[in-house]
Amino acid sequence: MAQRHRKDLILELIQETGFATTDELVERFNVTPQTIRRDLNELAREKKLRRHHGGAGIDSSTMNTAYQARKIMDLEAKERIAKALVNMVPDGSSMFINIGTTTETIARALLIKNNLQIVTNNLHVASILSAKEDFRVIVAGGEVRTRDGGIVGEATRDFINQFKMDFGIIGISGIHEDGSLLDFDYREVRVAQAIIANSGQVLLAADHTKFGRNAMVRLGNITQADHVFTDQPPPAPIKRLLGEHNVELHIV
Repeated sequence: MAQRHRKDLILELIQETGFATTDELVERFNVTPQTIRRDLNELAREKKLRRHHGGAGIDSSTMNTAYQARKIMDLEAKERIAKALVNMVPDGSSMFINIGTTTETIARALLIKNNLQIVTNNLHVASILSAKEDFRVIVAGGEVRTRDGGIVGEATRDFINQFKMDFGIIGISGIHEDGSLLDFDYREVRVAQAIIANSGQVLLAADHTKFGRNAMVRLGNITQADHVFTDQPPPAPIKRLLGEHNVELHIV
């Protein structure tokens, strides 16, 4: 198959599914992993898709990538971020944990801790953490999004506002170069804003693909975090912004 035709088919497939792994594409087109990686890199340079560790996806400012695809995107980076973040959390702490596959990875890493109290609007996080008998897990009320187990809405925000926790553990969909934290659902954003307002320290977890990724709803600014955990150095304007506002950057 000619490279141009294969690249067109790869792009069409990723546009339909939102994300595809390198292994899936190798099997589908019966070529080597090196060939697929070259195709994906060229499509990324043409700004037709965004490369991720192990595959590629399509960016949209109005719709997030499907939940099952996000679970496997950049998983190794998310696990490194989770391990570093959890090292900051002492036993006996209280915390909010918001919606996202990164925060679900953090929840699994938190299982090594003892006597935590957690308030979350993420059903997957609640399920993971309820496995520990010494954890107290409180699930926020509100509307459940069937696509990802997130709980959102005014009732959720009001529920969050009843608490004051040691930490707010936040994931995010995109970060603009001016530091704006971006997401896709305004209801989710309002809940995350309540989490930030009611947290002693805000711990933001974002792998490198979130920098420069677009989404249409503004949550706040990266300078509202106390600590930012990521897997690669962020763009220079973001790094400068963090330094000016004394936000501690952790590159893992």
